[in-house]
Amino acid sequence: MKVLQINSVCNVGSTGRIVTDIADLLRKNGYESYVAYGCGKSNEPNSYLMENKLYLKFNILKTRLFGRHGFYNKRTTKKLIKWIDEVNPDIIHLHNLHGHYLNVEILFKYLKKLNKPVIWTLHDCWSFTGHCSYFDYIKCNRWIAGCYSCPQKHEYPNSWFFDRSKKNWEEKKRLFTSLNDLTIVTPSYWLANLVKESFLKKYEVDVIPNGIDLTKFKPIKSDFRNKYHIKGKIVLAVAFYWDIRKGFNYLPEIAKKLGENYTIIVVGVNKNQKRNLPKNIIAISKTNDIQQLIELYSIADVFINPTLEDNFPTVNLEALACGTPVITFKTGGSIEAIDENCGYIVNQGDIKTLISKIKEICEKPKFEKINKCVNKAKSYDKNRQLYKYIELYKIKGNLE
Repeated sequence: MKVLQINSVCNVGSTGRIVTDIADLLRKNGYESYVAYGCGKSNEPNSYLMENKLYLKFNILKTRLFGRHGFYNKRTTKKLIKWIDEVNPDIIHLHNLHGHYLNVEILFKYLKKLNKPVIWTLHDCWSFTGHCSYFDYIKCNRWIAGCYSCPQKHEYPNSWFFDRSKKNWEEKKRLFTSLNDLTIVTPSYWLANLVKESFLKKYEVDVIPNGIDLTKFKPIKSDFRNKYHIKGKIVLAVAFYWDIRKGFNYLPEIAKKLGENYTIIVVGVNKNQKRNLPKNIIAISKTNDIQQLIELYSIADVFINPTLEDNFPTVNLEALACGTPVITFKTGGSIEAIDENCGYIVNQGDIKTLISKIKEICEKPKFEKINKCVNKAKSYDKNRQLYKYIELYKIKGNLE
């Protein structure tokens, strides 16, 4: 069985690592794996890089000017199709198709003609909107009946001048509903329920949560407290990037109200965000050092995720696997791995309750909570989740 995956990146970021993890598992089980990706560098075997940096920037500029994200890159996509023909895969597995590297019209017309099983893992909402990747923060539901007058025109994928959301939505609907054999996968039940309200509702939807490597993410000892002379309780917050939608604006307020007996460690902060933070916040830049993250997860008394838009954040799982309880806002799929045994769910923006729950968790010895958190994380073992894809491939490829 040959499986070909298509994604914006390979082996970087959460979606890029999911792609390479699936590829590794395919090879271990005796199957052939191929990966096409939009940009960046990768040593992945049997991989195909679609874009060079100059052409990618040119297509970003076209999106900025004309607002038709996903409908440029004709030359690149035609070359991709030639490569797909050479590989002749049994199954095509799509991931993020946005990212300025692909022409979805050319691709889906080809996939319809090819008439092979297609699996599409949705990592956000872009596939069924006319523009945006998420809409929770602004509470927009125009995507259900048809986008227009997009209130997020200037958000990713940013359009400077034109609102093409109506045309984009109509074209996506026509193209994305044209395939005869398409199975949609989502990492969260939250996103699956949105898909069932969208123009993609005619397709089967499977939920395969993101997983984590439990051989790496587990409680360990660290000298971080001594290094930074921390004596009180530690509250940890981690994001790949921080902005208002990830809840960054809440962090200074939380730090001030908790007071000097609490230290908040925030990972993923840029230079501008580091300015004028309260003294009890330790800001750490974005890091790819997994060992450092594991140390931080392990020493924290509690992990907070004040996100206002999210699908199924793996940071929650990583914290649990390292024995640390999680408090999250009631947002998207962020709540799906959290119960009363391993943390709390708080209404969006309810800082008073969030602080109360932080203090409640920190008043009890952490060792009482470690096993419950670790046991919860075991449900999201990476290999267990990835094998669900292998089983799905077998079903779609008639290899049961």
